[in-house]
Amino acid sequence: MTPRVLITGATGFVGRQILAACVARDVNLRLLVRPGWQEKLGDLPETCEIVEVEDLFAQSADWWAETLTGIDTLIHSAWYTEPGKYLTSPKNTDCLIGTLQMARGALQADLRRFVGVGTCIEYQLGPEILTPETVLAPSTPYGQAKAAAFHALSGLFSETKTEFLWCRLFQPYGEGEHEQRLHPYLHSHLSGGKPVTLGSGREVRDFIDVKVAGETISAAALGADVGAINICTGIPKSVRAFATEIAEIYGRTDLLKFGTLESNASDWDYIVGQPWA
Repeated sequence: MTPRVLITGATGFVGRQILAACVARDVNLRLLVRPGWQEKLGDLPETCEIVEVEDLFAQSADWWAETLTGIDTLIHSAWYTEPGKYLTSPKNTDCLIGTLQMARGALQADLRRFVGVGTCIEYQLGPEILTPETVLAPSTPYGQAKAAAFHALSGLFSETKTEFLWCRLFQPYGEGEHEQRLHPYLHSHLSGGKPVTLGSGREVRDFIDVKVAGETISAAALGADVGAINICTGIPKSVRAFATEIAEIYGRTDLLKFGTLESNASDWDYIVGQPWA
């Protein structure tokens, strides 16, 4: 029997790729989107059901119970992620509270499977590979809210029939990425022959193409695993190496100006994970 899946955040950077992967699998879909979603999603399968809501995080458990009626699996990828603001924004608390209301509604609706998208910065960061068993010690409001959601949902669903999976996403890049982020910034400047101002570039990350991330989350959501998993490649790469690879496409490594920006407090040195298998 084909599962019926509800996706939140389907118009977002990662959510669009989760949606595309589910469409490719011929999954029956219900999308929870804001008005104006057509500009971002375009044509969808005729079987795809649309539910418009201005703020999904402001809804009650009863509203969620009704909205989730007939749904087998919920993939919750929505969250506040405005570049430059999301790490410290008080809106993270709104997202956390709204997510808990969503989960209460899921229980009322007898949802079979609840899948949430977390973040690698829930972990205690250090020089080691991050695994689902690594201690959680987030240092930002964003990471703290995500970790709090994981703990709360783990407890809430533990004594119920609802399966719970938490997908911790590492460093996605690629199609549809906000222009202020590193990958589009590099392409924009290098293609135009403009200098690229960067920090030291020493920071090591686990970069993953957002299309691969979306496909992986979709596959995991439609599988049977529960608990926490990492959505990553397991391949360490410095920001310097990442930027240099892109500059080489244009033959303009000379435009990379490392050390011209100061590192900020969120520039953790090493974030590499053990990927879900």
